[in-house]
Amino acid sequence: MTKLKTFLAIAAALILVSWTAASADPIKNIVLVHGAWVDASGWKPVYEILTKQGFHVTMVQEPETSFADDVTATKRILDLQDGPTILVGHSYGGSIITEAGVHPNVVGLVYVAANAPDVGEDEGELGAKTPSVLAKTEGAIKKTPDNFTYLDPADFPKLFAPDLPRRRNSSRALRCSRRPACSTRP
Repeated sequence: MTKLKTFLAIAAALILVSWTAASADPIKNIVLVHGAWVDASGWKPVYEILTKQGFHVTMVQEPETSFADDVTATKRILDLQDGPTILVGHSYGGSIITEAGVHPNVVGLVYVAANAPDVGEDEGELGAKTPSVLAKTEGAIKKTPDNFTYLDPADFPKLFAPDLPRRRNSSRALRCSRRPACSTRP
């Protein structure tokens, strides 16, 4: 997965460099939007590559409390950009960038293995049609007493990071970065 993200980041940087050369206003801002069940730290390798290329890169940390809240969080980040911005989404982040992409700073959308809803298509409907590793995770999805959905941290490595070296996929930070129950679990 990391090799794929690295390749995509380099390809995106090359495309942006050629696009920048042809446009009146150079594109220097890139905003990265993660998918569900993970956090912005998943974009770290891409962030590092793009910043070395001279881009100003921001990773949105969505609250994942609702689709509307996630779009709002993305728009807040877009408000902070000082010029033309490319908005990049992965997985569920594709639906978010579709909605937030009407922001005046956005000059392009990049979908990286992302949901790409049609006009009027609801994220929930799209998600129901899209194959998901979660369909194979009976019992891994939990709910807090107030009905907040989360993934059991013990299940994270085998579901989402089987290709990472053991020392990384067992990392507490990687497994627990977005799950509220992690602070009370070993």
